[in-house]
Amino acid sequence: MSYLLIFLGAGLGGVFRFLVSSGVQGLTNDWTFPLGTMTVNILGCLLIGIGAQFSETRAFFSPEVRAFLMVGVLGGFTTFSTYGYETFQLIRDGQMLYAISNAVLQVIIGVACVYLGYWLAKLL
Repeated sequence: MSYLLIFLGAGLGGVFRFLVSSGVQGLTNDWTFPLGTMTVNILGCLLIGIGAQFSETRAFFSPEVRAFLMVGVLGGFTTFSTYGYETFQLIRDGQMLYAISNAVLQVIIGVACVYLGYWLAKLL
């Protein structure tokens, strides 16, 4: 059942991501800076922080609702929210080296892999 809830939530999250991102970007008259994507990522981080607080300290969400909302909807909305939350957990747990490594490596390696993929595709 959890897989179905995550699947449905991810679909909704993807649609929300498209609507919010394209809506914000449209408001900027298609400004070159990706403000729509940044808005989605920041909003997703805010929402996963709220969800984590409610589920960790208040038992506000059942495991099924947590799977639907936090893994499904927010995972479909932006995986950046999960990245932000996991980095926060490392900081909260006093694992600063891991937190900094996670933050820096994912950004650098992620951008490098986009470049690598782009370059490899040119060879095909």
